[in-house]
Amino acid sequence: MTEDFLQFIWKFGLFKREGMIADTGEEIEVRVLGEHNSDAGPDFLNTRIKIGHTVWAGNAEIHVNSSDWNIHRHHHDKSYDNVILHAVGHYDQPVKRSNGETVPTVILEFDDRLYENYRDMLESKKGLACYPEIRRIDPVIIDVWMNSLVVERLQQKTAHIAELLKQYLNSWEEVFYIGLARSFGFGLNAVPFELTARSISYSQLMRHCNNAKQTEALLMGQAGFLDDAVLFNEYYKDLRMEYIHLKNKYGLKPVPKHLWKFLRLRPVNFPTIRLAQFAAILSKSEGLFSKVLACSNLTELTVLFEAKPSAFWDTHYTFDSTSPPSVKKPGTESIHTLIINTVIPFLFIYGKMSGNEELQEKAIRLLSTLPPENNRILRRWETYGIKADSAFMSQGIIQMNNLYCARKKCLACSIGIRVVTV
Repeated sequence: MTEDFLQFIWKFGLFKREGMIADTGEEIEVRVLGEHNSDAGPDFLNTRIKIGHTVWAGNAEIHVNSSDWNIHRHHHDKSYDNVILHAVGHYDQPVKRSNGETVPTVILEFDDRLYENYRDMLESKKGLACYPEIRRIDPVIIDVWMNSLVVERLQQKTAHIAELLKQYLNSWEEVFYIGLARSFGFGLNAVPFELTARSISYSQLMRHCNNAKQTEALLMGQAGFLDDAVLFNEYYKDLRMEYIHLKNKYGLKPVPKHLWKFLRLRPVNFPTIRLAQFAAILSKSEGLFSKVLACSNLTELTVLFEAKPSAFWDTHYTFDSTSPPSVKKPGTESIHTLIINTVIPFLFIYGKMSGNEELQEKAIRLLSTLPPENNRILRRWETYGIKADSAFMSQGIIQMNNLYCARKKCLACSIGIRVVTV
């Protein structure tokens, strides 16, 4: 038995409500279950419970054993003095408030099948604990839950954006530039990409946006890729000379080169290529976030991020070796990933903070228009018979996998709740 499970039983009123008797001998009638409290303090707030002949308003606390009250030292905590009922799975001793008054304690009785279903999910070795039962869940329930998950994921992403806006005095262009840089790291190099963007401001880069070589020199140099005294070729030499001049002009300090990861990456994903692509986008897009806001559809957004790096990169993946010719502009899948992870969260929070509901709806529509991502999580879910048909659904699946399934938080998941209670 777990406390989470008993809280679930209380939250959804799945316990036997008739004939409840507290350890004090009083009859108990639960009239209002209250609101689940995920912060410090009692588990359920604003309950209404009839104890004996009196209806009380207050809070309820849930434990596996009644003695947990004292183990958690609630008997010394005045914030628990307004607990009017203590509900437990096993009664082993009476409990008191900090003033010495006895807290009525009652045992929660429920159908054993509920705990058996829950235990089966907890003990499941599958990546999806509710498989194969999930196949029997009403698709409407899954759709509604996916909608909630997508909004939750957007709120999670936009919380970081909101913090950055505070740090950068509500400069949307600056914060978008940092967010886009992080996304260009495509997971493995997200941190060094963000550090590089933070090491040189967007406004400094925009002073050179009409000079693609200087833009690239600044980014490559700040990323630590132009600190080698060995002059590999003329292009490297030119970039390094440009960077040294600009570094001294602005008093810049590059990030350590060792932060970047190349191992197990396909050459097209090497950070040198991604930096060159990022530089190409910035050099043609002064006021990038404003241009994003002006895009009316997915096609226009895609064109905005299709910038081609300098011709040098057609035959290189790094500065020190050549490769067969190929154009290194971002592919469609990469651009879609940038839109999903950066553009859409920014549109959503900008719409929210400016009171523009149409912009928020536009962000959701874009997710529905984009094809689903292709990653390990989604491929595994396909083996369970659940296939995303859009980025909207794939984002919902990723959120459910990471925050619920991987943590076995089945009782906080609409699907898990349904599996336990059917």
